[in-house]
Amino acid sequence: MAPPTLHKNQLFVGTFIHSKSLNQLDYLHDAAVAIDKSGKIVAIEPQCCDQGKAAEMLYPKLGWGAADVEVRACEEGQFFFPGFVDTHIHAPQYPNAGIFGNSTLLDWLNKYTFPMEASLAASTRARRVYGQVVRRTLSHGTTAAAYYATIDVAATNLLADLCLAAGQRAFVGRVCMDRLAPDYYIDEGGPDAVLARTQETIDHMRRIDPQGDIVAPILTPRFAPACTPETMAALGRLASEEDLRVQTHLSENVGEIALVCELFPDAADYASVYDGFGLLTPRTVLAHAVHLSEAEAALIKKRGAKVAHCPCSNSALTSGECRVRWLLDRGVAVGLGTDVSGGYSASVLEAARLACLVSRHLAMPYNAQGDASRATLSVEEVLHLATRGGAAVLGLDRKVGGFEVGMEWDAQLIGLNMVDDHDAADIDMEKKSGDVVDDGGNVDIFGWEKWDERIAKWVYNGDDRNTKMVWVKGRLVHQRASSASS
Repeated sequence: MAPPTLHKNQLFVGTFIHSKSLNQLDYLHDAAVAIDKSGKIVAIEPQCCDQGKAAEMLYPKLGWGAADVEVRACEEGQFFFPGFVDTHIHAPQYPNAGIFGNSTLLDWLNKYTFPMEASLAASTRARRVYGQVVRRTLSHGTTAAAYYATIDVAATNLLADLCLAAGQRAFVGRVCMDRLAPDYYIDEGGPDAVLARTQETIDHMRRIDPQGDIVAPILTPRFAPACTPETMAALGRLASEEDLRVQTHLSENVGEIALVCELFPDAADYASVYDGFGLLTPRTVLAHAVHLSEAEAALIKKRGAKVAHCPCSNSALTSGECRVRWLLDRGVAVGLGTDVSGGYSASVLEAARLACLVSRHLAMPYNAQGDASRATLSVEEVLHLATRGGAAVLGLDRKVGGFEVGMEWDAQLIGLNMVDDHDAADIDMEKKSGDVVDDGGNVDIFGWEKWDERIAKWVYNGDDRNTKMVWVKGRLVHQRASSASS
């Protein structure tokens, strides 16, 4: 099985918005972007009035004929935006999204998470869950995701198969956990058996996508307490020998940190545990990083490891508030994660707005000093984390996250609800007929808003109804029924 190829070149025309830097969005209006059959951006024309002008300016340069090009133009209220990157999500936990009660992390794992993950060893159930989580995340504009699977080899391979078939970029990891787990859900047989099962999933992904263009493996020790030192050491050697990415959890919860101190008494701190086993590298994604010390942040920066910020789950499970500004100021790369199902939503846009709100809670103690900027994150900054920042965390920053020649077309068409003078009359008609009219989403634009204000309204009010179409590497992978025609 290999990712499908495109049959035609593509031309996109309209407004393109992407992150230029951490705190700046770039707005290209009346622009055109050309995508070749490999899914790469081959030309950007910043000033063209319409489709005809774009074709006239670009086709001769590219040697394209009109019959060999598909054209998609923005409608009123629409714009193209890079696909979102989810740097931390647990695919098998998706059925539990929104179910966490009053649990804290360790209790929640035993009450909700482990039973659900263990139940997905049955392929029919796993197919239902994994198929839906891939569909749902694509519907929210997630074009790339770092997925945790379960300890089961077949179910992990199935998740990789489904991601490839759907066209969603995915790093898929078989979860390794050979201690402190319930008897019904534990990696048995010692480090050699753990590695052998992990190698089966690695080999499978390399068979179905040899270049790793869409699907690739990622080593996944669940978190330090769940793995024996021998298994951690073996995974560190494997990561080095095969240059594999690694994903795990770090300093999410104070109870977890206390457990790490008890289990690894010789380590200086939690981050040093991973470092001692060779698991803290430039290809490591550390979820949460809520309660880090200065020494840990310095070590993470030195090793080039990255952080997946998960504001939804950190709030839902009362784990704490990650100091994202503090991390960025120390040179640590940060992306956003939904952390389903500790997080209740599979939407990276939801993670972006919650990142804004959590940063404001962190800033409140500074208000009296007039120095809230020491913690707050802007709309522009969280959109950077959701796209370019996440791409950097997953090592995809040269491929996706923005609109530049040479990058691949991972993008979403966003549509906002344009309110006009006819809407009052429409309300009267609805009252008479009883019909419910789809308003196209929760973001109402009246026409006088500046573009930065429109984007802010989208971040704070938007949802999947605004995500009209989604492409990965030039391939259309999601389309809302209301957007069937251009």
